Amino acid sequence: MPLKSLAQAKSRLAAVLTPDQRSALVEAMVRDVLAVLSEHSLIDTVTLVSDDPDARRIAADFGASFIAESQLDAGGQVSSRGLNPVISAAVSRLITGGARRLLVLHGDIPALQASELTEALELQATRNGLVIGTDRQRQGTNLLVFGAENCPHFSFGPGSRAAHQQWAERSRHSVQVLERPGIALDVDDVEDLQCLLAGSRGGRHTEAYLASSGLARALAGKSEDAWERLKNKLLAGYSPSDAEALSLSTFTDTAALADVAGAQRDCGHGNVLTYSRKVFIPLTHLCRDVCHYCTFAQTPKNIDQPYMPVEQVLELCRHGAAMGCQEALFTLGEKPELRYSTARKALAEMGYSSTLEYLRDVASRVLAETGLLPHINAGCMTAEEIASLRPVSASMGIMLESASRRLCEKGMPHYGSPDKDPAVRLETLELAGQASVPFTSGILIGIGETRRERIESLLALRAVHQRHGHLQEVIVQNFRAKPNTLMARAPEPDLQELLWTIAVARLVFGPQMNIQAPPNLSPGVLPQLVAAGINDWGGVSPLTPDHVNPEAPWPHLDNLARETAAAGKFLDQRLTIYPAYVRRAAEWLDPALLPAVLNHSDAMGYARRDEWVPGEERPVPVVEAALLASPVQNQAVDPELRRIVDRCRAKAALDLADVSRLFESRGADFAYLVRAADELRQEVVGDPVSYVVNRNINYTNVCYFKCQFCAFSKGKASENLRGRPYDISGEEIARRCVEAWERGATEVCMQGGIHPDYTGQTYLDILATVRAATPEMHIHAFSPLEVWQGAHTLGVSVREFLLQLQQAGLNTLPGTAAEVLHDEVRATLCPDKLNSQQWLEVMEAAHGIGLRTTATIMYGHIETPAHWAHHLLALRDLQQRTGGFTEFVPLPFVHMEAPMYLRGRARRGPTFREALLMHAVARLVFNGLIDNIQASWVKMGEQGVAACLAAGCNDLGGTLMNESITRAAGSDHGQEWAPAKMEAQIRAAGRVSRMRNTLYGEVCGSRRLAAFNALPLVATENATATKSASSKLIATLQLDGRDSSPPAPSAAAGDQVFLLAASD
Repeated sequence: MPLKSLAQAKSRLAAVLTPDQRSALVEAMVRDVLAVLSEHSLIDTVTLVSDDPDARRIAADFGASFIAESQLDAGGQVSSRGLNPVISAAVSRLITGGARRLLVLHGDIPALQASELTEALELQATRNGLVIGTDRQRQGTNLLVFGAENCPHFSFGPGSRAAHQQWAERSRHSVQVLERPGIALDVDDVEDLQCLLAGSRGGRHTEAYLASSGLARALAGKSEDAWERLKNKLLAGYSPSDAEALSLSTFTDTAALADVAGAQRDCGHGNVLTYSRKVFIPLTHLCRDVCHYCTFAQTPKNIDQPYMPVEQVLELCRHGAAMGCQEALFTLGEKPELRYSTARKALAEMGYSSTLEYLRDVASRVLAETGLLPHINAGCMTAEEIASLRPVSASMGIMLESASRRLCEKGMPHYGSPDKDPAVRLETLELAGQASVPFTSGILIGIGETRRERIESLLALRAVHQRHGHLQEVIVQNFRAKPNTLMARAPEPDLQELLWTIAVARLVFGPQMNIQAPPNLSPGVLPQLVAAGINDWGGVSPLTPDHVNPEAPWPHLDNLARETAAAGKFLDQRLTIYPAYVRRAAEWLDPALLPAVLNHSDAMGYARRDEWVPGEERPVPVVEAALLASPVQNQAVDPELRRIVDRCRAKAALDLADVSRLFESRGADFAYLVRAADELRQEVVGDPVSYVVNRNINYTNVCYFKCQFCAFSKGKASENLRGRPYDISGEEIARRCVEAWERGATEVCMQGGIHPDYTGQTYLDILATVRAATPEMHIHAFSPLEVWQGAHTLGVSVREFLLQLQQAGLNTLPGTAAEVLHDEVRATLCPDKLNSQQWLEVMEAAHGIGLRTTATIMYGHIETPAHWAHHLLALRDLQQRTGGFTEFVPLPFVHMEAPMYLRGRARRGPTFREALLMHAVARLVFNGLIDNIQASWVKMGEQGVAACLAAGCNDLGGTLMNESITRAAGSDHGQEWAPAKMEAQIRAAGRVSRMRNTLYGEVCGSRRLAAFNALPLVATENATATKSASSKLIATLQLDGRDSSPPAPSAAAGDQVFLLAASD
């Protein structure tokens, strides 16, 4: 033990202690450490190294040897001044004298326990190499154990733990890092002293000095109203220090703790409580451990088969998937093959050498064949085992249960269970963090631990999480006594113990951590668990029992939702991987898991709890239907959300956080926001729902851009979807326009792929053809992408090209090609398309010359609500400058044939909740700027449109005599909603229909009469595309000296001529 001069030690305490007080404190701490060393059976000799005049006397009191530092220096054994050279010289002398195994430790660890010392010495004896006893921050070294043949290079000081560990690894010596409360608590500052005083295991010399000197009272005086100060600190968003957390072990006001814990939970999670819908798979009940409270583990004679066959697992998972489950929870005994020949034989017969090898293959098949996301609770694992399971699991977990090694001693619940050694379990947690595995852990309360030990366990979990950020959740599980176990008559923790521990767990980990309590272990008191600070119920299965607690059935999900609502919260579904980790999938998921996770998740990383997708006609999901049909419970609505909605109504400025928060609404917040949007719609535009009779003309599906979402030009060549590549002629464009006019259309909407042979002149020719064929038709054509590309090919500015288009007959521009106006998204979604700023510049230029445009968003693929908020605010800013947008059109991503979805790189479009929110939030955000919010019937379907009309929408867009793009993506919709159907749909929603023109003006009676008496559409003719684009001119046009020979006349059917004549 090296010892500085007592008078010079602990300079960081100089602000609160005099030199004499510091000297006396250091002496007391040294005496406590020497007391443990001198009485320990595994310690042969103790040597104190110091030049302090009192050190020799202190050493003699404990029968310890003494080496004066000056003797080492005079003998030339110290190469230079400083702690490390002195230690090195002293160790060299002891080795020369015959020492074969050495322990180096500091004298400022007065809470050192003999059991901790035993663990360190036995660990080194068993594994050889180097044992490092680290401090609470896991940065420093408080203790080293090593053999004389492996004497390390001493690096005590800042960062010494890493330095010693790196030395061992470079020298190819085994190294074990030990983190134990007594070893780790080196007293350097006031916080350390408070931590020592908060505990009950400090050495008697230190405790006696602190008490007799009055320092304990003085420090307590400095901590007057400590709880009030700690409470204020917690509510301000700060985390408690270790000492502050440990001080809670003696605080018994559970209600006060729960008040603060509940407020912290609300700060981090709002009004949402989550659960995962799972299938519980007990892959094997065999286990090498013998925990005294466990009924899950069985011996071979008590089970029918050592392992569940893979086909049985798959059948169970298929059944679960049909019931809406998304998680496959694998729970199993720990490495039974190390204990039972039955397990080894069964594995060998299946062709496996270990349980984890079999587990990996079963999990892989579950993922591939059922789509369920495996969560693996496989116990203690090596780095290699964790790495082998990462590609087949979305998350893993291990319950720490307790960091107290006392519970592993004889007569305690973990005696005889090597895998319940806290050091081994914490090592698995450490390795999982290093491997970036989303991990679950927690504590089991009521098995003989003290409240302080619970907090120490929570702090051990917090420490590993602070290093790696991988703990998704912390479970507080209450012990339940089970028949036929050694603890069958052990008392169970009462409700107050559970509530106290939940609240303390929340305070230790703060607002963002997910704190979980299993609902089946506390029936009848679930709202009280919510009040104590939890935000998650864990996995709940509608199919399988809790095999670990078979006496405690899962609550029915409807009942769980009701009890959660009774606590003022909304029950929502998550995946086994929590939302925050889904949102950072590149960091936390193996690429093999990404397609399945995206398939199951929404934009925030929560679970898709129903099968509703855009483009398919499905009923409104049950949860949203119930929310929208029920009165809003005002007390359950977040006050912050109300404030933002009020700002929208007042047309006040909004920031990114405001709009993002609107999109995050769930439960009562969601219902409140939707109704607020519809009330605002009623005030601004009233009850009429408008629509326009129009025809879509997608003139080509050939495109040289690489948009990852586009099935129109990149999708499967199916006759019912995209079909073969085409590039329609000018004659066909003219024919469709004439037909549309005759059928009552006032607008033709023209867009298409960007054919590599198209130039700006192509678009001018299209306009000339349409204008010649139908002089009165409103031409709504060309997205900013066509405008940008056309200007570039002609070598003119965007503004100049827009003027040319306007002079050629263009009336308005569609706001497509916007997708999501955030270049982080566009870099993946459409990397070679114009960027966000360029899209906005085209629109601003169009508005500047009097061309009105629509605005769109295409959402539900790879983006987040923050990206949506950025998009809406960009449109809002531009509209404030120009006023040129006529309407906002949300376009939900239709996934079925989209290339990026088929490659496993996108979600399945927005959820119903997200789709409804996009329309409702737009109504609020654009208040006073864009009055018309349009629902796309092509994407949303009949029931979706009805819901949108009650969420702020006032327009249904066009009747769309032809629609190719959404159909190409796999939508069931898209083939014309004729005026009669459109108006019937509007009436069914309890609203008034209004046929409009493109600019929201009235249409004349003759147009309406024609629209309601339209003939069936003639089949379209899509000319096969070639390398050269077909001419977009018709014979009656002579432009720039170009000649187009007239087409051969085609006879019209007699009945068609008659009907036209009669119409006239």
